[in-house]
Amino acid sequence: MSGCGCDVEVNDASQKAVLYWLLGINTVMFFVEMSVGIVADSTALIADSLDMLADAVVYGIGLYAIGKSILHKANAAEISGYFQLMLGVMILLDIVRRSVLGSEPESLLMMGMGGVALIANVVCLMIIRNHKNDEVHMRASWIFSANDVIANTGVIISGALVWWLNIRWPDLLIGTVVAVVVIRGAFMILKDAKQEIANATKHSQTSEE
Repeated sequence: MSGCGCDVEVNDASQKAVLYWLLGINTVMFFVEMSVGIVADSTALIADSLDMLADAVVYGIGLYAIGKSILHKANAAEISGYFQLMLGVMILLDIVRRSVLGSEPESLLMMGMGGVALIANVVCLMIIRNHKNDEVHMRASWIFSANDVIANTGVIISGALVWWLNIRWPDLLIGTVVAVVVIRGAFMILKDAKQEIANATKHSQTSEE
């Protein structure tokens, strides 16, 4: 069967199944965590839910890119990177607002929802682990899933600190850390995508010559 292109088709089908699972999990978790975050008045949970939304968009764009050229995949990854960067900035703005206006985070809700989100993201990591070294759009998905596990752990720790110290600042601090993780991930994907675009453009120009 060598030379028939079957390996590409199998890879694309495998990527599609993985991304559908990741898209579904992150979309559901975004709505659940955002709702709990609003009820709990928690910056960390709201920030983490927006991170879930960013990931869902990444996975949706990744599905669009499957079966397309490397340039299309790199462009898709670049778009997802910019979207994640925008959400990171939005989280920081909300943290500034809450710092000025005040907030009263519910520690038990934070720890409980953070634990549920952590389990969901560990499942996502297990699903995508075999594709973490694939093309740029799949590498983007791996990076975002790995970042989520870090963010979820931070939410649980902040909830514990809010409960222990009876102050709101750990919630704001972890919300800021989540925002930084989101923005860092965005820059990593943008760097990777831009390099892929440059390589694809150079290869195209060489082929034309």
